Amino acid sequence: MNPIPSTSVPSTPPVAAVNLRRTLGIICVLIVIGLAIGFVPRWLARRQLVAETQADGVTLVTVVSPAPTTADLGAAIPAEVQAFVEAPIYARASGYLKNWYSDLGDHVTNGQVLAEIVTPELDEQLDQARAELAQNLAALNLAQVTASRWAELLKTASVSEQEAAEKDADLALKKAVVAASQANLNRLQALKNFDRVTAPFDGVITVRNTDIGQLITADSGRELFRLAQTDPLRVYVRVPQTLVHTVTPGQTAEMVFQDIPGRKFTAVVTRTAGAVDATSRTLEVELQLKNPKGDIFAGSYAQVRFTDTAGPSVLELSDNALITRAQGVQVAVVGADNQVQLRNIVLGRDFGSYVEVLSGLTAADKVIVNPADAISDGMTVQLAPSAETTPGK
Repeated sequence: MNPIPSTSVPSTPPVAAVNLRRTLGIICVLIVIGLAIGFVPRWLARRQLVAETQADGVTLVTVVSPAPTTADLGAAIPAEVQAFVEAPIYARASGYLKNWYSDLGDHVTNGQVLAEIVTPELDEQLDQARAELAQNLAALNLAQVTASRWAELLKTASVSEQEAAEKDADLALKKAVVAASQANLNRLQALKNFDRVTAPFDGVITVRNTDIGQLITADSGRELFRLAQTDPLRVYVRVPQTLVHTVTPGQTAEMVFQDIPGRKFTAVVTRTAGAVDATSRTLEVELQLKNPKGDIFAGSYAQVRFTDTAGPSVLELSDNALITRAQGVQVAVVGADNQVQLRNIVLGRDFGSYVEVLSGLTAADKVIVNPADAISDGMTVQLAPSAETTPGK
């Protein structure tokens, strides 16, 4: 019997295994590349979105710094010019105007007759008062004689003490009646003296409200004339509270008038009110202005400049940096960590485009210009790249 030859399974060639591994590797690389192609752009886009979102959450702001300056007392302050003395002149005696002797613009002196009044009713009252006084004097003489006789008769017991006392009392009564009559006569004579209207002081007639033949009623409240003393003049100006301590009596000021261009007048501070008005926060100051030629009219509008005094140091800030809220006037200051600090400030004068800051800020602070309505304390902001700190004015 011939032996059966043995058989064996042939082994995988090495080249095929290598090719298989290479194929698997290529497939893995392709998978990785595919994943990378799909994931990386999304990851980059997400990072960019996060960065943009964070950038959008930080507000870009422009800042200014308050500009230090000195309060300018030379700035014009509105002023009102008034007569040094001014008084309406009324009639004390009733009647008809006989004549007037001074008209608008006339300069008169103290005691000068301005007008005359015809007083027929007052004249009749004077005649009646004189007659009553004469009558009462006659009754007084009779009472004196009677009292003297009764006193002599009392010594001889010809009359009773009661009758003598009655005569003395009647004498005292007659004396009182005479005194009352004399007082009434004196009153009417004093009123009669007012039939001549006179000037109470030197000045200028600024109003005449009467004419010849007009009925004049005493104490009717209607003025006949108005008299004003225009040399010197009184000037009243309201100084802001920030400058009240820089204005003192004896200080000079420069005055200009719109109706007198090219001329400047010098006034002197005479007194101050001594208290700041609670409504306007201003101090009323009175000045005197000489007016020997009458160039300036009482009642005029003027502008006053206190040129010989230096004001206190203040800061000036643009008005578009102010925030007005229930807490008062505030500003948004950017700190070193780019965080916002809301500060309350105290304002001085308002010049329209900028204001004076009395307290609450320093010259080194960075104040946000045109702050958003939603800005709040602690908010993080970023300075605009092109923004530089500029003066606050």
